[in-house]
Amino acid sequence: MTTAFDPIALGGKHLANRVVMAPMARSRAYGPGAEPTELMVTYYTQRASAGLMVSESIQPSPVGQGYPDTPGLHTPGQVQAWCTVTDAVHREGGVIFAQLMHAGRISHPNLLPGGLEPVGPSAVAANGQIYTHEGRKDLAAPKELSEAEIRQTIADFADSARNAIEAGFDGVELHGANGYLIHQFLAPNSNRRTDAWGGDTEGRMRFAVEVVTAVTEAIGSERVGLRISPGNPFNDMCEDNLGEVYGALLEQLAGLDLAYLHLMEGPDRDLTAHLRKAWPGTFILNPFTHPDPTGPDALRLIEDGSADMLAYGALFLANPDLPRRLASGGPFNTPDPATFYGGDHRGYTDYPTLPA
Repeated sequence: MTTAFDPIALGGKHLANRVVMAPMARSRAYGPGAEPTELMVTYYTQRASAGLMVSESIQPSPVGQGYPDTPGLHTPGQVQAWCTVTDAVHREGGVIFAQLMHAGRISHPNLLPGGLEPVGPSAVAANGQIYTHEGRKDLAAPKELSEAEIRQTIADFADSARNAIEAGFDGVELHGANGYLIHQFLAPNSNRRTDAWGGDTEGRMRFAVEVVTAVTEAIGSERVGLRISPGNPFNDMCEDNLGEVYGALLEQLAGLDLAYLHLMEGPDRDLTAHLRKAWPGTFILNPFTHPDPTGPDALRLIEDGSADMLAYGALFLANPDLPRRLASGGPFNTPDPATFYGGDHRGYTDYPTLPA
């Protein structure tokens, strides 16, 4: 029987276990350069015992930023700063992918430099608010991307992926989930286009397919993963026909031989089984355990074949040595939601590890 503590090959890398640190925004890239800091080096290095770490969301371009103090991968300074993170992780034997996330309409002009405004597939505002340094702001209608701007956005993803490799990351994960730009193109309530980038299922899938294709051509398919969250209503998303739409998407992508598919699961376990069967490669599952964080009980999903690897978010945030704790049955530190976003080392790098 395969367990979460067995090794696995991924993208040409030998992973020591099948426990994944899920991507988690922490909003601590302080300063005008949106560059990682020494505190972030410590944070990632502490968690290098994961089979695979996926970084917090990183914007591939200035207009892709959606939250305060999130890091980028689109300037030489950012590339150099990320090198300090990846070098430290690799010295500890870790493997780390950069998650590239364009927020699209989930942003605000106050977060963007140079008079930029949020963009999206259509000029349709999401219902909700977003936090900025000036407080919470209503989400406004984004600027609808033109054909030329769509092409440039795809190129931005590919350029940022190249920067990730230059910065020492082992690969990239494209964030096609949680209501951000790639997901916005997939969903009919946020994509109301009638041109070749919308209209029907094939049109709405096109942006996702072309971004993934461009990034694989830029850095090699073995270095590329994709995260999806079918039916997730977060950020005012509304989708239907999930099995049909996402089954068709996976069929389009199956031939690219990606490093993995990362599913952020909803309450429909049958849909998970359908997508697991449809995907020919490595399948990472971030299981649906709402309202509780994913816990040790989820390890059975590796054992019963529901997934090849298992992603942990909040529990990994609070337990830097999570694989060791899972293997020994605990104990587990409790995550502190008050320190999830922004702040200093408290609730970030001060969670204790088990005694040696």
